Amino acid sequence: MGDRWYSEAVVYCLDIDTYADSDGDGVGDIRGLIGRLDYLARLGVTCLWLHPIHPSPNRDDGYDATDFYNVDPRFGTLGDFAELLHQAQNRGIRVIIDLVVNHTSDEHPWFQSARSSPDSPYRDWYVWSDTEPDDRHQGMVFPGEQNETWSYDRTAKAWYYHRFYKFQPDLNFANPEVRAEIKKVMSFWLQLGVSGFRMDAVPFIIELTEPGNPNSPKDFEFLTEMRQHVQWRRGDAVLLAEANVEPDQLPTFFGDAGGSGNRIHMLFDFMLNGRLMLALARQDPEPVIEALRDTPALPAGGQWATFLRNHDEIDLSRLTAEQRNQVYAEFGPDEDMRIYDRGIRRRLAPMLGNDRRRIELAYALQFSLRGTPVLRYGEEIGMGEDLSLPGREAIRTPMQWSYKPNAGFSTADPDKLVRPVIDKGEFSYEKVNVTAQRRDPKSLLAWFERMIRTLREAPEIGSGATTHIDVPMPAGVLAHRADGPTGTMVFLHNLGAEDVEVDLSVLAPEADLPTDVLADRGYGEVGKLDNLKLAGYGYRWIRLCRGEAV
Repeated sequence: MGDRWYSEAVVYCLDIDTYADSDGDGVGDIRGLIGRLDYLARLGVTCLWLHPIHPSPNRDDGYDATDFYNVDPRFGTLGDFAELLHQAQNRGIRVIIDLVVNHTSDEHPWFQSARSSPDSPYRDWYVWSDTEPDDRHQGMVFPGEQNETWSYDRTAKAWYYHRFYKFQPDLNFANPEVRAEIKKVMSFWLQLGVSGFRMDAVPFIIELTEPGNPNSPKDFEFLTEMRQHVQWRRGDAVLLAEANVEPDQLPTFFGDAGGSGNRIHMLFDFMLNGRLMLALARQDPEPVIEALRDTPALPAGGQWATFLRNHDEIDLSRLTAEQRNQVYAEFGPDEDMRIYDRGIRRRLAPMLGNDRRRIELAYALQFSLRGTPVLRYGEEIGMGEDLSLPGREAIRTPMQWSYKPNAGFSTADPDKLVRPVIDKGEFSYEKVNVTAQRRDPKSLLAWFERMIRTLREAPEIGSGATTHIDVPMPAGVLAHRADGPTGTMVFLHNLGAEDVEVDLSVLAPEADLPTDVLADRGYGEVGKLDNLKLAGYGYRWIRLCRGEAV
């Protein structure tokens, strides 16, 4: 990979505690993950994104940290983590970790000191108000589970701000000492060997909260400071940010008004994700075409991260109420499938009725669009969800490795598992597991391996320019292309159920012995591109031509 390795990466995200348990205590750990690195290397993963690894009371799945300089003892030690970095590097896999610094746990020593006395050196590390703020009941991130953003602390005799749960007090980023400390945290993990950070809740990190002001100012220059600091400490480190904001605000997270790419390297493309879900629900590519057309121009080095499922709910808040209801009707018809009045708490395979054709189509489409693909653990084998679990835990069940008890995740008694394995229905571990799919050359896992190998042979998908091919198309078909120094790829995806024929002869003058490199079935010769057959829910990745130097 080149200097901007992230533009051609395949990112795989996982929770250590639900991935692989090496010592039989029922909780996944770092040693267990190390033992599965060869599996990830074979899959084609080039970057691991680890969800929170720090010590925590675990009231919010690790997002409530009590020590930013250590590893949760349930997972192992710093020594184990250093060994993970070493072993991953040996396999060509980089590791990035969650940087969850918008807030701490209320059990963090900083907050315990801050609330103990107005004279505490940490008092101003958090956001306080002596009087009840007027906007106390505004700006909740988890509606239905959270009813305020300011809570009164009797020990401190003051109100403290928490954008998330009340046990997660926000840090005060208007305080230079807080900024310096967060930079020190980043330096620590970079020195240990991580390749960067997935930054949680970035719009709130740069918010300079003012009591009573629901539209407090944002200091984007702090992102510039963080980028500069990280690049000096490790030149190839990457910042991957979560910022689900209005489209016209997105460029500001990448760089300043002068067009410099001096802030975040990568942003999750929430706008595209919602449009992808709408397109799949309608079996109509128009929402994706709109997303590609409306995507803001990025500065040099800026990159999107695409995803279908991640560790959170499918967030449909950027869709209209009518569009959201269409997606609900198709993919979340039952109330317990929905969450926060804005999203769906399901995995993709059950959402698509466990229809192998539609699952392949969806991921072939995601991985062919501009940006860097992010894959959630278990999606490569078509895992399901457990809706009996609360909230977002429904999609955070243990990885299903084999037919062994507890899906091969752990040797502990079932009642001691961090979460129960899925052991009933069509997504039970006896029907969906890595061992079974490893033995089947036609399995979904085998398909993912083949698709990711193909992706890595076409770097123009991640690092080139992607455009919609605007020619007459049968209903349901999206045609787009990726162009870069390595050549040109053309993609056809049929979101509809009917077989069709596509005419792309307008591209024939550019073609140099075009050929299918990935398809849902054998279609024969590409020929002059004037009679391209495409099955219902079918897809074709066509190598149109290669660059001269390749």
